[in-house]
Amino acid sequence: MKNTSYLSKLVLLRHGESEWNKQHIFTGWTDIDLSDRGKQEALYAARILEDHDLVFDVAFTSLLKRAIRSLWIVLDEMQLMWIRVHKDWRLNERNYGELQGLNKGKITMQYGEQQVFNWRRSYDIRPPALAINDARHPCHDFRYKNLLSKQLPSSESLKDTMERLLPYWHLYIAPELKMGKTVLIVGHGNNLRALIKYLDSISESEIIKTNIPRGIPLIYELDHKLKPITHYYLSKKKSLKNLSQQINEL
Repeated sequence: MKNTSYLSKLVLLRHGESEWNKQHIFTGWTDIDLSDRGKQEALYAARILEDHDLVFDVAFTSLLKRAIRSLWIVLDEMQLMWIRVHKDWRLNERNYGELQGLNKGKITMQYGEQQVFNWRRSYDIRPPALAINDARHPCHDFRYKNLLSKQLPSSESLKDTMERLLPYWHLYIAPELKMGKTVLIVGHGNNLRALIKYLDSISESEIIKTNIPRGIPLIYELDHKLKPITHYYLSKKKSLKNLSQQINEL
């Protein structure tokens, strides 16, 4: 039985599979859309949320279309397109630097499993940085034109991702939760890992083992100080069996 003494609910959802997830390519800040499977995963998440009678007051997401489209699909399916939605670069995926656009298998063959594991999963190790004149650098992307150069990463560790995320959390997301709102964040594997590390006070060594599955809502029930009382993934119900089978067949 879930605890009913919480003040607010926070729902974390990782976007559905992107075209580059499908091809095992490092994505980072590159703006890649959902695959067909990813759209089905977002729909599946919406059905799970509906089955558990979740209704949101406000939603947050990044400036990357794979997260935005996942949010659109969820809100459309749940008849919640009318709620407030905030998009911000500070909720973007971790910037993978020079790895962006490269195949994970080929990079592993070139640099070895341990080095790639450190780049992907460690807390404070950054991948090789993008040069400013590299077309992949965010300084060349119109959506970031109003940001200072020091705000635009050439590469990020999980620690860097957490350090840009937390000020936004305290300034914009936490006040909504303190008013007792139910908040949805549709994010990415690493910005959600960073937030979970903060909420659950996970150590730097333990966060390496933490993985966020795509399309499965993670619920946090928070007290008045926004400390987690409990957290849990929502499980699928029998009514979702057919959709789950369709996703697996994609």
